[in-house]
Formats: sequence, C-alpha cells, structure tokens
Amino acid sequence: MRIAAILEYDGSRFSGWQRQTHARSVQGVVEEALSAVADEPIQVTVAGRTDAGVHAVAQVLHFDTGAARSDYSWVHGANSRLPPEVALLWAGSVDDDFHARYSATGRHYHYVILNRPIRPTYLAGRVTHDYRPLDTAAMQAAAACLLGEHDFTSFRATDCQAKSPVRELRTLEVARHGEFVHIRAHANAFLQHMVRNIAGVLMAIGAGEREPAWAGQVLAARDRAAGGVTADPHGLYLSEIEYPARMNIPRLSRDVGLW
Repeated sequence: MRIAAILEYDGSRFSGWQRQTHARSVQGVVEEALSAVADEPIQVTVAGRTDAGVHAVAQVLHFDTGAARSDYSWVHGANSRLPPEVALLWAGSVDDDFHARYSATGRHYHYVILNRPIRPTYLAGRVTHDYRPLDTAAMQAAAACLLGEHDFTSFRATDCQAKSPVRELRTLEVARHGEFVHIRAHANAFLQHMVRNIAGVLMAIGAGEREPAWAGQVLAARDRAAGGVTADPHGLYLSEIEYPARMNIPRLSRDVGLW
C-alpha cells in the first residue's frame, strides 16, 4: 500500500533533506525511523527537497510498504524513533496514483527576517538577521514586479537541474510585525534557491541599495549574475504543499510559531 505523511523539522542541524553518505540528512533519519516501524526497508519520496539549514512546517512525503500499520502507529512509532528536530504530524493511506512531488498543485514558503541592529540569540538558526532598517513598502512594490508566470532564470541556482525555468508566482507578500519582516511566497513550484534569491533582491531594495524597479530588471535579464546575493537559509520555511481535494491530504498550513 502507499502511505502519505506530513512532517515538520528544524533544518539547522541537517545537511538538507536529501540522504548523503557522509552527512546527516532529514531523509536519512526519517527513513530509518519508518523502516523500524515497518520492520522492512522504507524509501520515501518527498514533495520538495530543502537545502541545508532550511526548515519545514508541513513537508509531504509518500512511501510504499507491505507492512500493515495503523495511521496512529506510523505517526507515533516513527516519532518515538526520530530525533527532537523532526516529527510526523499525520500519516494515512492514499491511492497508488498519489505522488508527493508530481501530484502537488502549489507550494508555499515563508521567509522570516529579524530586522534589528543586534543579532539573534535563541532564534539563531531559525531566522535570517539583517541589521539594516528595511523598508517593507519598497519591498512589496518590488515583489509586484515578479508576480505571474515568468522565466525565473535570474532567481535559480546556477546548478539547478529543473528542465524549465518557467514558474508561476501566484503571491509574494511582504509584511512587518515588530522586529520581524515576513516574506510569503506561493507558486505552482519553485526552482532551487528561488525563494532565497528573491529574498536577497527584496532585502537589497528594502535597505535602499536599489530601487523597486530593479526586481523587474533582474527578472528580465534571465541571468543569475544579475540577481545579487542569495539570502541565508536559516529564515526559510516550507509551509504548505497543495494537492487536489480528491487525494485527501490534510491542509496543515500554519504560520511559523516563533513570534
């Protein structure tokens, strides 16, 4: 049978999602925990592979197994074997045609910036720090230049392996809450480093280094070299994956609960 699961994790102490031979990965600890519950080797397929230092509050995966376990047993059995930084939130059987990655119709990311002169302490590794006062109105004006379906070559990693650079950015919102600046992005899919590269451009504009129109100029260039600095991974959270309603995957969208 095919099982889907939703999990959250703090990516600070992992080398990223993908299993690696000589580094600690989220995939590695999840597969080890599920294999122990199933009493057989489990390999998982994930909706979106996150980079080192990136977090998730509603990551989705699926796996195939011959082991008969209740939904409760998958969740609590795996959680009893997972490290404190990772937890399953839900698990359930799905149709064989469900695919965590290819069945997804939309993805949401949330990027959090601590915007004050002093670096973070207890939030270190969980937010990006920018000491420069950021003008969120300018950042939002720049964000509007990026909405819609475009070639996002300027905002993809140079070694990104996606076949096409075209993505549909459905929403891109910037808001301040006290010392925190939040960037929320929603697209049909994202390229490698796309959100972090967008955040880097918006932060440069918010700091007054560039005018809001620069975001559109970077987009039009279709050249990664035009895009400036890739923002740190620490403030980035995969916050929701969308699926067709018929697939019965719960929507566990949540804001990052640190402030």
